[in-house]
Amino acid sequence: MARVPAVAGTVRPTRPGRLVLGSAAAGVLLAVLWSYELVDHVIGANVANALLGEDAATASIAGTAAGLAFAFVSGLAGTFTACNIAMAASIGPMSQASGAASGTARALARPLGWFTAGMVGVSAVYGAVGVLVGTSLPQLSTATVGAMPARLVQSAVVFGVVGLALTYLGLAALGVVPDLFRARPVARVVVLGALVGAFLIGRPYPLFIKLFRSAVESGNPLYGAGTFVLQSIGNILLAVIVFTVLALVTKGRFLRWFGGNQHRTAVVSSALLIALGVFLLVYWDVRVPAIFGFGWFPTMPYN
Repeated sequence: MARVPAVAGTVRPTRPGRLVLGSAAAGVLLAVLWSYELVDHVIGANVANALLGEDAATASIAGTAAGLAFAFVSGLAGTFTACNIAMAASIGPMSQASGAASGTARALARPLGWFTAGMVGVSAVYGAVGVLVGTSLPQLSTATVGAMPARLVQSAVVFGVVGLALTYLGLAALGVVPDLFRARPVARVVVLGALVGAFLIGRPYPLFIKLFRSAVESGNPLYGAGTFVLQSIGNILLAVIVFTVLALVTKGRFLRWFGGNQHRTAVVSSALLIALGVFLLVYWDVRVPAIFGFGWFPTMPYN
């Protein structure tokens, strides 16, 4: 069976159903295997402690400079989160948005700027609004819904929506569903960045909550916006450096390989987006509620 063009800039694989099922299965498996203790407490906390030179959980956030530094460091400490899977999944769309004719790091700079603009826009707005709304947000509440903390209810709602959006974008890249960004690759990249920025709206990461409370106590929406932007930038910095180094070391061959073949780009990007989307949906809307008695989900001995 011949390949059939699905959308502008992509090529539909001959058997998209297998790719969709395989990617979804990978997302479910990741939700089963994922250990938040390892990611948040072992890796995240230790990285933050090392960078700050003290225990991040008890460190004082006194003053604007300290707050901004804590925002960036805690964001960098959260590198091993789903943000960077989304970043990896965005490389294909970014290479298409740039045209990637030269296949160099410079070719990636402009779409990376669009991605960052989408991410920063959401982070800044939520930071400012979060300071104004304050402890009324479930994310900062100590209340519970049944046995489940209200902040995790917000996480379940937000990550569920983000998961659905990422899954849809992955299916659209395969031509399985209508592509809302057909012939608008720049808009696609901006939206992907915005979805990564929206991770902060649901994030229950302890160091982020500490930062959030500090921003609210300051009463300054601009400070809230600035710290949230730095938190998001810290989250994706390592991924940006890795992809940039790959582009430079391979003299653009990596980007040409990734973006030069429409079929390959569609397959890799859609697989990552679907896997990440399904992971977010299953983890936050099935596994986490099951921990508090809402339904059932299999667990591993270590998680």
